[in-house]
Amino acid sequence: MEKVLKKTPYLLFLLVIPLLAVVYQYLNTRSHKAVDISTSIDQAIPFLPIFIIPYILWYAYMFCYLIYFCFKDTKVYLKTLLLIVIAELICFVIYFFFQTTVPRPALVGDHFLNNLVQWIYTNDRPLNCFPSIHVLTTFAIMLASLHIKNKHLLHTLCIHFLGSCIIISTLFVKQHVIFDMIGSMFLVTFLYGIAFELLTFRMKEKSETVYVKDK
Repeated sequence: MEKVLKKTPYLLFLLVIPLLAVVYQYLNTRSHKAVDISTSIDQAIPFLPIFIIPYILWYAYMFCYLIYFCFKDTKVYLKTLLLIVIAELICFVIYFFFQTTVPRPALVGDHFLNNLVQWIYTNDRPLNCFPSIHVLTTFAIMLASLHIKNKHLLHTLCIHFLGSCIIISTLFVKQHVIFDMIGSMFLVTFLYGIAFELLTFRMKEKSETVYVKDK
């Protein structure tokens, strides 16, 4: 309980994520001339509704692993959250000036998976896709997890396996295209280098101040 109370102030920083979601919703309802940047590769990728499951699990994946990072290594948690916030703000600027769209398939059949896809389609217009926030946040967590020491093997496998499934799910449920995925991974890799190699945090542990710089 003492550890939970100590980490609570840091966990409150997670409230920034719902605030970012509000900005995204505004941009997603904003009408603008959207550009289709899909390629022949995207057209060849089949629509597989089964991938809506990892796509939706992204919400739990992001929050659960950020909380996990907070308890395992607060510095990694703060750097990861900062990376995500800055990356999303960059995405919002891109969405405002360069709106993209993704062609969606017609859903045939009334079954559970199709209904889940339809629910996503209804609540998330096919706009503001480049770069993909799903891919961006997932890849940021995957990279940041490399700095978490003494992870259980199950966590290591879950972070990377489920993260990979979430990333490719964006293509198989036709929420994003190849360039959306590549753009997100490039942006995260660039910001990751700054956040984890150059950024220094000053944190107070008990009664002494320590300076930490991850290498």
